[in-house]
Amino acid sequence: MNDIVIITLAGFTTGITTVLFGFGGGFVVVPFVYQLLSHQPNVASQAMHIAVATSTAVMIFNAGWASWQNWRSGKLPTQVLFPLLWFIALGAVLGSWLAGLLGNGVVHTLFILYMVITIGDCLIRKGFFTGTTTRPLLRRTVRGGGIIIGTIAAMLGVGGSVMTVPLLRRHGYTMQECVSAANPLSLPVALCGSVTYAISGWQQIPMSGFLGFISLRSLGLLVGAGWLGIIFTRRYLPAVPDRWHARIYVMLLCSVLLAMVV
Repeated sequence: MNDIVIITLAGFTTGITTVLFGFGGGFVVVPFVYQLLSHQPNVASQAMHIAVATSTAVMIFNAGWASWQNWRSGKLPTQVLFPLLWFIALGAVLGSWLAGLLGNGVVHTLFILYMVITIGDCLIRKGFFTGTTTRPLLRRTVRGGGIIIGTIAAMLGVGGSVMTVPLLRRHGYTMQECVSAANPLSLPVALCGSVTYAISGWQQIPMSGFLGFISLRSLGLLVGAGWLGIIFTRRYLPAVPDRWHARIYVMLLCSVLLAMVV
């Protein structure tokens, strides 16, 4: 029963972070699911793989719903979505395949290392908190950056938002524009990653209720609660000023890092 409550609260939180920060699931889902499964003998050895795979599947629904809502309201910054979207998708296939080759502990360590680097980058490099003059993405940034974003995002189950938001932020876009772009840019990671994890984890979990590495029970709870979180955020939470939006974004990353380390 406690597990259900925890997963439901995690799902509701993902709905909020999807709207406010473009996190379709990963940075909230991975720590919660990992902590729950790491104490269950039958799946403890694959806890990180399951957490990452389930997080990736959650992003299909959360990021998809948020993207559709932004498209309906005309808030999608299409000028930055293409062709970055296709290169992220290519990287997502590569990242999902690599994750299946790495051990549970390695993925866990990489997740923590990635968080440290991302937080440090936001704090040390100029431009994230204050913003800069808007300028277009260079072709090499779109190609190389897109593949790197897709690879890391799918391998760690975090979506593309944690790299695309800082990237676009330093190119002069507001936090709202960055978040609006982050959700659709997470979709290729979610789709490619989920298919890969379902195939690579086939018959590797000695329990029912799994599609490869994806926990269907957790997925259902997370998606249902996430949908409620999205509706709650859109209806009741006020708009956040741009500078505070950026600060809260980094604070959230720090809290997730602490959860994974502890």
